[in-house]
Amino acid sequence: MLLRKLALRIFILSGLVASAPLLAEPCGDAASAPSLERFYSHAWGYDARNTRYQPDAALHAGNVGSLRLKWVYGLAGNTPRSYPLVTEDTVFMGDPGRGVVALDRETGCERWLAEHDGYISSAILPVRIDGRQALLYNDRIRGIYAIDARDGSPIWHAEVTDEPLPWYSGTPLVVGERVFVPVASQEVGLAFNPFYGCCTTSGGMAAFDVRTGSKLWYRPTIEAPAQKTGSHWWFVSKFGPSGAPVWGAPSFDAQRNLLYFGTGQNYSHPTTDTSNALFALHADTGEIAWRTQFTPNDAYTAACNILPTKHPNCPDPPGPDVDFGAATVLTRNSEGRQMLVAGQKSAEVHAVDASNGERLWTTRLGRGGIIGGVHWGLAVDENRGLVFAPNSDKKVAQFPSPGEPEPGLYALDLDSGDVRWHYSRASRCDEEPCVYGLSSAITAANDVVVTGSMDGYLEIYASDTGERLWAFDAWRDFDAVNGVPTSGGAFDAHGPMLADDLLLVTAGYGYVGRQRGGNAFLVFEVDESYGASDTDLTGGQAQKNNKDNKGADQ
Repeated sequence: MLLRKLALRIFILSGLVASAPLLAEPCGDAASAPSLERFYSHAWGYDARNTRYQPDAALHAGNVGSLRLKWVYGLAGNTPRSYPLVTEDTVFMGDPGRGVVALDRETGCERWLAEHDGYISSAILPVRIDGRQALLYNDRIRGIYAIDARDGSPIWHAEVTDEPLPWYSGTPLVVGERVFVPVASQEVGLAFNPFYGCCTTSGGMAAFDVRTGSKLWYRPTIEAPAQKTGSHWWFVSKFGPSGAPVWGAPSFDAQRNLLYFGTGQNYSHPTTDTSNALFALHADTGEIAWRTQFTPNDAYTAACNILPTKHPNCPDPPGPDVDFGAATVLTRNSEGRQMLVAGQKSAEVHAVDASNGERLWTTRLGRGGIIGGVHWGLAVDENRGLVFAPNSDKKVAQFPSPGEPEPGLYALDLDSGDVRWHYSRASRCDEEPCVYGLSSAITAANDVVVTGSMDGYLEIYASDTGERLWAFDAWRDFDAVNGVPTSGGAFDAHGPMLADDLLLVTAGYGYVGRQRGGNAFLVFEVDESYGASDTDLTGGQAQKNNKDNKGADQ
């Protein structure tokens, strides 16, 4: 087991470090303790329902032209996967291989560094522990950490011990005195080794005490223990069922006291009815209230990525790998009916009744595939009755999906799922590392939606029409405030954040799909006294396909 964990740790960290980081010195008054009276988010999706709609944002369609790049911080790796937390004077951020940094909001200088040499994979969350303000985050392999928000000193560390190989990819959710932790399984990557006996573990959801880090309950997505199903090469055993990981942050229903999340594919046969499914759990006990499966018989691991030779740890037959990687969103339609909305890597968006999981509508956006479809997350503007869905539709070499790609941003009617408008444009080039598509999570506020594309453009659209209002080309070198050599790359993973007058986003994610890595943490500011924005629209002619107003290309 120790060798298994070591092998996966090497696999994850091997692509992260772009160069030996220069350790930034605290500058000026930035070394003082941060102010902690106001936080601009309390969950991965800003709120416990995962709406990704920021009510406390200054950005709107009338002032996007005043956005300017305020400062850039150079991260230590080229595949950063943290999501910031903003207060009135501080930005907390995970720096891969270094730890959590508290940055002065005005200058980007370090107030403190809480050293952590692992891979921080989640949003930074605020939490109260026995009267003091703390921060919570995931290490992708080691578990959940709580540290003091004033100086970064450790408080507690917890792990899921019910699974031998947990993978902590989704951001936890704090509700009252409980921390809900989504759990995936490392075996999806370990199966790459043909001598590995695949697979025996499952995903799940765990609840911990926020004060102590002690476990309250754990709910696996596969209850039945895996059994031996055969062997290959006469001595490597095969096992099943396995998989059904939980990749995304859960959402919470305070009225029903239910916790919602989606699951991924199985890793081996036999498949289960808990994979590629939406779950509702009773938050106090972890008991299942309901579950609804959308794509059955989907079994897939990283072993299937090796072609043309048939890998013995690729399930036979393999599935399409169209799991629910994106976080679920709890919302309501115009009649007040509570719905759970979720995006799937099949390029489908589903809405179900939050009380029982009954399907209300499904909308297909494109062809989908192993990189998505809807990969990381949606955003909802309940005032306009819209759910915004980013679609990747990226083709991975030798893994074509049937149909034509339809990447871009889609605005769907919350009541019906009908497409109100669709925005797309050409890629900056025809090569796989710079193909256009939206894989990262998105965010909305006021009358705008903000996205980051895989070909390196940060873009802002009008919520009502889909017109592109502003764009920034991140494929460049930057002068970072901490002196680290810094370059932008693909926008992916957690995506952009809005907080007060700031737009914050990480440019660079080289983990999957031959994307361009980068280490630039970009902080923009709405500054109406500044004038024209630093806008670069050279990535191809924008094309707006608006169902309600088919005007000229933008």
